[in-house]
Amino acid sequence: MRARSDVYFRLAEAGFRRQWHYRLAMFAGMFTNVVFGLVRASVMLAAVRTSAGFGGYTPDSIGAYVWLSQGLLGALGVMGPPLDLVERIRNGDVAIDFLRPIDIQFCYLAGDLGRAGCTLLLRGLPSVAAGMLFLELEPPHEALPYVLGAVSVVLAVTISFLLLFAVALAGFWLVETRGIRLLYQIVATFLAGLFVPVHLFPEWLRTLANLSPFPSQLQGPIDVLSGHATGGEVVQILAVQAFWVIVALALGRALLRAGRRKLEVQGG
Repeated sequence: MRARSDVYFRLAEAGFRRQWHYRLAMFAGMFTNVVFGLVRASVMLAAVRTSAGFGGYTPDSIGAYVWLSQGLLGALGVMGPPLDLVERIRNGDVAIDFLRPIDIQFCYLAGDLGRAGCTLLLRGLPSVAAGMLFLELEPPHEALPYVLGAVSVVLAVTISFLLLFAVALAGFWLVETRGIRLLYQIVATFLAGLFVPVHLFPEWLRTLANLSPFPSQLQGPIDVLSGHATGGEVVQILAVQAFWVIVALALGRALLRAGRRKLEVQGG
């Protein structure tokens, strides 16, 4: 068991190192995050200052929402599943992965956690720092929101990857998965609260979003890190995230078993 955990740790380390080689690309992504963050912050601040009771947000808290969402976007990787897995399923090389003595799902998850850690370090944190510089945001003064926020971010990255992993597994049954991947991207980013906070959705849409795993990927971690959620609300957010980790993990494993059976039937 210890040897197996060492393998996953080394896979996470490899994911971190692989992402580290794309420092220039992440700098460009960070620059883009800052530019779009300034535009979004300007619009949101104008809305808060001209509207009473803007979802309970103040100029400081809406600024925190904007810059934390910009900082977390790259690490969550909601723009699409791991393309190497998509390609391996398409050309049949995934059959080799099934023969390896490690779990496919945990293997890719470990690598993605390493990637996300590097992305947060080189792209996420500088984006948030830029937001604090431009808008003079006031972060929480206690240590607890940051500790619980870090836990929430890890859970969010895990949920995001496991769902993207499940989307990629659709390739066992579909010749081309770009359509379903694009649909997932649009639905996930909207219901996660990337464009506007979930708290500003109409009641029916907010209820629909909260029944999905997507707010746990972005809105939840932002609420914990920014201090917008406190006390029992934080516990509820973490509990819901843990629930969706279990559901997404089970979904991926069920699809893996079904996909393996189909692969064996097709390949003999």
